[in-house]
Amino acid sequence: MATAAPKKATIYRMVMPAHTCPYGVKAKDLLRRQGYEIEDHWLRTREETDAFKAEHGVKTTPQTFIRGERVGGYDDLRRFFGKAVRDPKAVTYRPVVAVFAITALMALAASYAAFGSPFTVRAGEWFIAFSMCVLALLKLQNVESFSSMFLNYDLLAKRWVPYSYVYPYAEGVAGVLMAAGVLTWLSVPIALVIGTIGAISVIKAVYVDKRELKCACVGGDSNVPLGFLSLTENVMMVAMALWMVIAPAALSMPH
Repeated sequence: MATAAPKKATIYRMVMPAHTCPYGVKAKDLLRRQGYEIEDHWLRTREETDAFKAEHGVKTTPQTFIRGERVGGYDDLRRFFGKAVRDPKAVTYRPVVAVFAITALMALAASYAAFGSPFTVRAGEWFIAFSMCVLALLKLQNVESFSSMFLNYDLLAKRWVPYSYVYPYAEGVAGVLMAAGVLTWLSVPIALVIGTIGAISVIKAVYVDKRELKCACVGGDSNVPLGFLSLTENVMMVAMALWMVIAPAALSMPH
């Protein structure tokens, strides 16, 4: 019984002393997972890489050849195998979902460590406080980029530009104080102010003016659309601030 001929591919990728092309590594791994025998050619110098590009009329490496035909780079190879290719311009909710999922797990873990149960009122408080901290961290990675995107829709920032630079720090400070449960006289007003202004701004931009904008909630380089999840960030801050005022007052009332 005849056996099927082995699937073979040839890949040219940059492997230099100071740089190994990550897409070349990914392309080789993809070929291996698809059952291909790989003839792996390393382009070890910039001159060798440039000469290869000129010879084949391509602008990038890696380049993969299957059955003597050039398939192309890593994205082209994924398409060749019928796999999805990420569109860098496509809108996505993944960053926000990831933040809320991780901070929820962090809150449950902290509650379990502190109280022996993940399901406590404090876990809910920590979830909001941790979310505020992580969202502030993402904004603080590039405050200038965040500010530029934020100015598209925030009502106060449009009138007072410095607010777009203050916002991430204010959110971070409020989140840390709320996580610790201290200085509520400072954290509550901060959360109420920035949360209320943010919620009104999102409602006006999205639901009144019907504008299609990107949200700055996870930083200024994201493709998260401004909308319900953006509004959630602000509503959570307001809810947390009100809870920190109402809960102690309720506990102090005579029974």
